[in-house]
Amino acid sequence: MTLPPPPLLPAQAALFLDFDGCLVEIAPRPDAVVVTQALRDRLAALRDRQDGALALISGRDVADLRGHLGGFSGMIAGSHGSELSPAPGLIDTLHSVGVDAAALHAEAHALAAPHPAILVEEKPHGVALHYRDDPSLQGFVERTMQDMATRHPHLMLQPAKMAMELRPGGVGKDSALAHLMTLAPFAGRVPVFAGDDTTDEPAMAEAQSRGGFAIKVGDGPTAARHRLSDPAALADWLDASLT
Repeated sequence: MTLPPPPLLPAQAALFLDFDGCLVEIAPRPDAVVVTQALRDRLAALRDRQDGALALISGRDVADLRGHLGGFSGMIAGSHGSELSPAPGLIDTLHSVGVDAAALHAEAHALAAPHPAILVEEKPHGVALHYRDDPSLQGFVERTMQDMATRHPHLMLQPAKMAMELRPGGVGKDSALAHLMTLAPFAGRVPVFAGDDTTDEPAMAEAQSRGGFAIKVGDGPTAARHRLSDPAALADWLDASLT
């Protein structure tokens, strides 16, 4: 079914945005994404327009996002909602499962070592294996991560675009959105969420269950009622909402 584009962003909306594949094009490596000054300026303008009710909700950790976004001073929910950062230099851990991150990362590197095309992405509360450089390794990555998940039952397996991730259970972009909606300046506003991946679908459903709307960026099945073709189309929609 063809989904319509979204209406312009309401002035009283609480705006929640994914990062990879949404604000920026997905890159071959997570550290290779391109963040333009136009994007930084756009986020600053949106934060002002929405009276601060703008948050990024991402699977990336907060420090990584702030490093890419330079002077962005708004709210970030990172690591699928495990971390919350209301401003630069402030990070609260919302959900801790006592992950021995160093041991988890070492295990992932050892398992991936026979296949140099696999990228191991170390995260503060988990780990991801990317097979974008060799899609034929999908089956190996899925089996490897499933085996790791059985050895780490406090973590959950999260499929993503050309990747598999182990992350803490009990967190997600939907719960991050729900938590933010209890806080100023988000409380009492209409939630709007834009994302591109399966990891974003629960947050899309959460926004719509609260009377807001969701935007799927790119192709694929979705719970969202609106769609935009790519990050450039999302940027155009955001700019149109600012005028």
